[in-house]
Amino acid sequence: MSYPYRVVYAKKDLMKFVSHLDLLRLFQRASRRAHIPLKLTKGFHPHPKMQFQRALKLGTESEKEEFVLYLEHELEAEKIKILLQNNLPQGILIKEVYKAYE
Repeated sequence: MSYPYRVVYAKKDLMKFVSHLDLLRLFQRASRRAHIPLKLTKGFHPHPKMQFQRALKLGTESEKEEFVLYLEHELEAEKIKILLQNNLPQGILIKEVYKAYE
């Protein structure tokens, strides 16, 4: 069983020049460093299960981007927000984290 959490973030300043694929890796790395218990995909090369919305054009700032993070067990949404923010570079601001019921 996995527990989905929706993460709302802003992408500003120099981070607007980071590509979508690099942004995916950035969130995976930040989650790993924060010791967030991510759910892994099944298969030969498991990777963290995350579901991103659309990709922004390079050089575009955004106030509200979203993705869904799947965890192995439940955590407090505010704790996830703090843990992620402490492991992300300047220019990425976590605005909100809440349970996503799918």
